[in-house]
Amino acid sequence: MNNNKNSTLLHRFLHWELNTPDSIYLTQPLPDGSVQDYSWREVGDQARRMAAHLRTLELPAKSSIGIFGKNTAHWIIADLAIWMAGHVSVPLYTTANSDTVRYVLEHAEIRLLFVGRLEGDAAGWNAVCASIPTGLPLIDLPMSGCGKGESWERIIAHTAPLQRVLEPAPEELATIIYTSGSTGDPKGVMHSFAAMYNAPAVTGCMYDNGRGTSNRDRLLSYLPLAHTAERAVVEAVSLYSGCRVFFNLGLDTFSDDLRRARPTIFLSMPRLWGKFYQGINERIDPASQAAAFADPVEGKLMKSQILSALGLDQVHTGLSGSAPLPVKVMEWYRELGLELLEGYGMSENFGTSHFSLPGQVRVGYVGAAIPGVECRIGNDNEILVKSPAQMLGYYKRPELTAQSYTADGLFCTGDRGELDEQGRLRITGRVKELFKTAKGKYVAPVPIEAKLGNHPRVEASCVTGVGLAQPLALINVSPDTRAALATAEGRDQVGTELEVFLAEVNAQFESHEQLGCLVVVAEPWTVANALLTPTLKIRRSLIEERYQGQIEAWDASRSKVVFE
Repeated sequence: MNNNKNSTLLHRFLHWELNTPDSIYLTQPLPDGSVQDYSWREVGDQARRMAAHLRTLELPAKSSIGIFGKNTAHWIIADLAIWMAGHVSVPLYTTANSDTVRYVLEHAEIRLLFVGRLEGDAAGWNAVCASIPTGLPLIDLPMSGCGKGESWERIIAHTAPLQRVLEPAPEELATIIYTSGSTGDPKGVMHSFAAMYNAPAVTGCMYDNGRGTSNRDRLLSYLPLAHTAERAVVEAVSLYSGCRVFFNLGLDTFSDDLRRARPTIFLSMPRLWGKFYQGINERIDPASQAAAFADPVEGKLMKSQILSALGLDQVHTGLSGSAPLPVKVMEWYRELGLELLEGYGMSENFGTSHFSLPGQVRVGYVGAAIPGVECRIGNDNEILVKSPAQMLGYYKRPELTAQSYTADGLFCTGDRGELDEQGRLRITGRVKELFKTAKGKYVAPVPIEAKLGNHPRVEASCVTGVGLAQPLALINVSPDTRAALATAEGRDQVGTELEVFLAEVNAQFESHEQLGCLVVVAEPWTVANALLTPTLKIRRSLIEERYQGQIEAWDASRSKVVFE
C-alpha cells in the first residue's frame, strides 16, 4: 500500500486526466435512447468548472455537500467537484423517506445539495421536498426531476474551470456515508481519502484471478452509489485503475445497458443473480441444460450463449454480497464458468474486510480476510476487524465511536461468526439478535434465514419466536408467487411447495431451532413501508412489532404454512 501524500482518489483522477485525457471514462444512456460518452478530459473540465463555482460560494472549508440522485455520470463528476473545491461529499439514498432525508440534511449540516434523478423523478422530489430546509442552495444535475435548483449546464457554461485544484492530504475527511438505519437512526460513517484509496489498493487479489484491476476493465453502475459497496467497487476502483464506467438508466433498459457495457467486473446482489438464473430456466428448462452441458461441444456452446445473452460473457470477476447466495444459483453459474465470489464488509470499513477467492470458495463462508485486514473472534463470537479502510469514526458521535473499538483498535462489528482452518469466515448472526424460546434455548435467526433464501419464492424472511415453543418464519414472497396466491389452485400449489421446503430446512437444524411454521405475509416488505432498508435488508424490530399481535395465533394454528 502506498502511503505517500498523493495517495487519494482525486490524485488518481488527476493522473488519468493528464495521461489518458481522450480515453472514455463515463458512458451515460439518455432517455431518448442515445448515449453520451465523457472522456477523462471532459469529466475534468466539468468537475473543475463546478468546483470553481463552489469556491465562489465561499462556504467554510470542508463543508458537507449532499448528492441526492440515482447513479449517473454526473453523480461521480459532482463528487469530484466537491473534492476539488475542498469540501466533503454526503450521499443520500434516493429511496429514503422524507424523515430520513430531513435527518441526514440536518445531522450532516448540509450546506448545498446536488439533486439528480429520483424515484419517479418529479414525483420523487415532491415526496421529500417538504423535508428540504428553506434556503438550502440546490443544483440540478442533468436529468434531474427537481427543477428547483440552479442548472448544472448553465453553471458549467458560465464558469471558467478551476486551474488549481485543492489537493487533499490522505488523512483528511473525504465523505460521510450514512448507514441504512436497520437498527435506528442512520449513523454517519466518516471516511478519509486514505481509506477510500486503500480499499482498491489492497483488494486487487479479488479481481481477475489475482491479477487485479486495470484501465482495460469495464463496470456497470446500477446499485446505489450512496451505498458503500457500489462506491467501493465502482467509483473507487474506476478512479484507482482508470476503468470505464457504464451507467444503467432504469429497470426497463437494464438488459440493454448491461449488454452495452459487457462488464469485466460485475457486482450484484443475490436477488439479481437469482433472477438471471430463473429467467434462463424459463427459456431453457433445467433438464435440457443438463443434457447439453453433458456434451463437451454442445455444452461449451450453450454456456457461452447463455452468458452472452445475459451480457456477462466478458466478466472475469463476479461479486455478490449483502446476503448469502442460494447454493443452486452459485453452482449454476460455476457450471457456466463464472465462479461468483461472496464477500463481507461494512460501511465502517468501506467494504474492505473479507472476500472469497477463485478456487477457494466454501459454500456458506464469505472468504478469508483481505491482505492487510486483521480479524479475530471475540466474546459472544463477535467478529472483530481492523482494516486499512477503517472509518475515522461516527460523525458527531464520539462516545459511540469509542464504544465500537477494542483496546487494540479492532472494530466491533456486532456480527457473530466463526473461522475455518483456512481462515475463511462464516457469519452466524448478530450478537443482539439471539432470542430465547419457551424451552429456554437460544436461537440465532440469520443462519435459518439464509437457508430460507435458497427457495426461489422467498425474497426475504424474518425468523422470530421469543417465548414460543418453536420459532417461526415470516416470509416475503416474490411477485409471481403473490400473483399465484390469487387463485385457490395457486395457493394450494405454493402451500405444498413451501411445506416440503420447510421440512428440508428443518432437517438442517437442531430441534430447538426448527421452525414451527412459515407465515406468508400479505403486504410486500418494501423500502416505502419502512420494512426494508434502502439496501434491502430487513428492519427486524419493525417487522416483529408489526406482526406481534398475530404470532401466537399463527403458532397455535399448528399449520405448517400460514397465509396471512
